[in-house]
Amino acid sequence: MDSRVKLLGHPVHPMLIVIPAGLFLVSFIFDLINLSTENADYARAAYLMISAGILGALAAAVFGVIDWFKIPAGTRAKAIGLYHGLGNVVMLLLFIGSFYVRNADPGAPTRLAFVLSGLGVMVLLVTGWLGGELVDRLGVGVDEGANVNAPSSLSHRSTRG
Repeated sequence: MDSRVKLLGHPVHPMLIVIPAGLFLVSFIFDLINLSTENADYARAAYLMISAGILGALAAAVFGVIDWFKIPAGTRAKAIGLYHGLGNVVMLLLFIGSFYVRNADPGAPTRLAFVLSGLGVMVLLVTGWLGGELVDRLGVGVDEGANVNAPSSLSHRSTRG
């Protein structure tokens, strides 16, 4: 099933999701470093990464929703896509909550801020797996006829033969 929105021949949603996913994961790593070193610079960096991750997640979500509407109704892919999307809403809300409770002093996050981020990362791992299931197992966003010798997406030649 081909993606609805593409840039230079590739689906936009998977291009964008790596940005917030990376930011959220590294923010949590910085939180762990902050906990072990008590260096407030890591906490402030985590705060900034979470803020950028929230913006990136919102941008990626727009293209994910557009692609989800193209998945045929009544299919396993439609259900998995729904779980993937709803899970990402939960993940985003957890990080928004973490961001919110950090606002008072980004250099000294509360235990709640760490817990919300940790839960957000756990949900992110599950929704990332679901996204992989959509692409790798169910072929969502994959060109029909894709193969190991397919022409470049920039060649404007079809993969269908």
